Amino acid sequence: MTYEGALAALADPTRRKILERLNDMPSSVGDLANGLPVSRPAVSQHLCVLKAAQLVGERRDGIRRIYSVRTDGLADLKGYLERFWEDALASFKEIAESETGGNDDRKTE
Repeated sequence: MTYEGALAALADPTRRKILERLNDMPSSVGDLANGLPVSRPAVSQHLCVLKAAQLVGERRDGIRRIYSVRTDGLADLKGYLERFWEDALASFKEIAESETGGNDDRKTE
């Protein structure tokens, strides 16, 4: 899935909170539901969306499923956001150089 799927999945504040909690520690649905203003079935539905966006993975632990963040799933989203950061830095450099006339008055040793 591409960054569009990740952005769509993270548009919901409950899913963002779930992802943040999973970033702290892999957890079961029941553990995630504790402290959230939604039911366990709702947490399961949010996890399905996060899994479809490849942001969350799961593993079996007996009869429970333990969910965790898929860092590889964040790669497309990271690349998308870094593009904006790189463009902003390039613009900042261009403005800074135009204000100094492109001269670098620092001494080299």
